[in-house]
Amino acid sequence: MLVGWERQQKSRLLSEATIEPRIALLRRFTEFAGSFPWEWNAGDVEDFTVSLMSGGARLAPSTIRGYHLTLRMFCDYLLDGRYGWTAECEHRFGAIPSQVCHDFNTVAHLSEYEGRPGRRPFTYDELQHLFDFLDTRVERVQRSGRKGAWAALRDAQMIKTCYAYGLRRRELCNLDVADLRPNPHMRQWGRYGAVHVRYGKGVRGGTPRRRTVLTVPEFDWAVDGLRQWVEQARPLLEPGTRDALWLTERGQRISVKTMDHRFAWLREQAGLDADLSLHCLRHSYVTHLIEFGYPERFVTEQVGHSYASTTAIYTSVSNDFKTKTLKAALARVYESTEER
Repeated sequence: MLVGWERQQKSRLLSEATIEPRIALLRRFTEFAGSFPWEWNAGDVEDFTVSLMSGGARLAPSTIRGYHLTLRMFCDYLLDGRYGWTAECEHRFGAIPSQVCHDFNTVAHLSEYEGRPGRRPFTYDELQHLFDFLDTRVERVQRSGRKGAWAALRDAQMIKTCYAYGLRRRELCNLDVADLRPNPHMRQWGRYGAVHVRYGKGVRGGTPRRRTVLTVPEFDWAVDGLRQWVEQARPLLEPGTRDALWLTERGQRISVKTMDHRFAWLREQAGLDADLSLHCLRHSYVTHLIEFGYPERFVTEQVGHSYASTTAIYTSVSNDFKTKTLKAALARVYESTEER
């Protein structure tokens, strides 16, 4: 059954990163239920859900809903008459599979955003503090004469690039030098006028989507940083034919997990809120583009969203922006009233 369902998903061109966790979940659920798929019942799902919500490692609602969806899809596959599993189970075991997931024992999708409430965009002051800390750290390590100045510069530039182009973590770590593209309208930026993203988030487990993120004038400071990294710092490692933009000291592409750990440590050293993750820089990018006055459609295409409603989830205008907007509105309304 598992082999057949895996083959069906591969026929849909789903990636291994999507298929493997699904198969692992089914094995985990089978072990938890202590029975085979043709013996599962709705109570097994409910007991499994309760176990996921117990203890200190309670899972997020979105994760549990994903588990329910996987179980539902697998049962749909078993009940599909084109694959013959119902007849096979009845012939061999005198029992047939059933759909164990229904509307009354699975998590409903009630809200657009289900992330942690503490997750939010960085304020301008927090961004300035973080970037100042990163720059000071590079200078301090370099003056001390200890190893690590090169890695400190890499970390600083990765974090700044993540914000300046609104990248996801996987998109950031999978950048190659060849992904840095010129913008013919801004020749002074050289090859740093745009970033070509080849590992964007796929739709429904499909292949990664591509997009080109243009450098915007408000973030043109990122151009000098990328130029310093590509033309001065990165060659010190003698990468040879390796194309990865961000390398470790051993010459390997830096992983998402490693970058998460690096950012968490740097955030702690900088004394910032523990709820601020690397992905929050992407939220900040969307928020600040909106505040700068960029059209919603432009922002949506920059960050690779399919729908403007998804972009709206990331938007949280700052208090300064709200204050300026309110002052402008008050002036517009009350000045016109006084004139009359």
